Amino acid sequence: MSNVMKSIGVGLVLLLLSACNQPDLIIPSTSGGESNSNQSSGQNSNIGPTKQMQSSIDVSGLNSKIQTQEIVTRIPFPIDEYKKLHKSGNSTVRGTLYVVNAQGERIVGKRTRLYLNPVTSYSKQWYQESYLGGKRLGKADSRLFNYLKFSTSDKNGHFSFDNVPAGRYYLIGVVRCSKACGYNTPHSIRVAKEISVGKKDLVLTDLNKQL
Repeated sequence: MSNVMKSIGVGLVLLLLSACNQPDLIIPSTSGGESNSNQSSGQNSNIGPTKQMQSSIDVSGLNSKIQTQEIVTRIPFPIDEYKKLHKSGNSTVRGTLYVVNAQGERIVGKRTRLYLNPVTSYSKQWYQESYLGGKRLGKADSRLFNYLKFSTSDKNGHFSFDNVPAGRYYLIGVVRCSKACGYNTPHSIRVAKEISVGKKDLVLTDLNKQL
């Protein structure tokens, strides 16, 4: 009888060890493993996105001026291109996010998320077909979030990205606006442009759009 109980006990231990060795679910980091606990407005933030954050960061190209509901298939994710990108650098990108309405008034993007998206064949498709062309793209590959850098603007629309590697990026932000921009209800207005960053640069560039 004691041998039977001993066998049952060993079986339970093995079962528990097996359960403990199951792999954890890994959520991609936005900055290739970097992290920064500073979450104040206008400061760089490299915390990996939660599923809720990923859904709020619209890299599908949806905006208030989509011209067609047809969904364009994205090209295959070019992993070899992304593997060549550096994860950290010595440059800083600073500026102000705003749109200019028909009356010439500035409406700043207050406490809103901005991100740097490295220029690759994958992001070029988004910029050309969706942002400029007004087409709807399919869901972005989740691996993209490993290569984005994030920041949050302050109450005056000022933003800053630190530790940026040299390269070319799409600088992207969203301004929430309603009546001042000619809408009856609040709209999210996407603003994006391409920038170039050197090895030890301080890039001062506003992100703006004339409505």
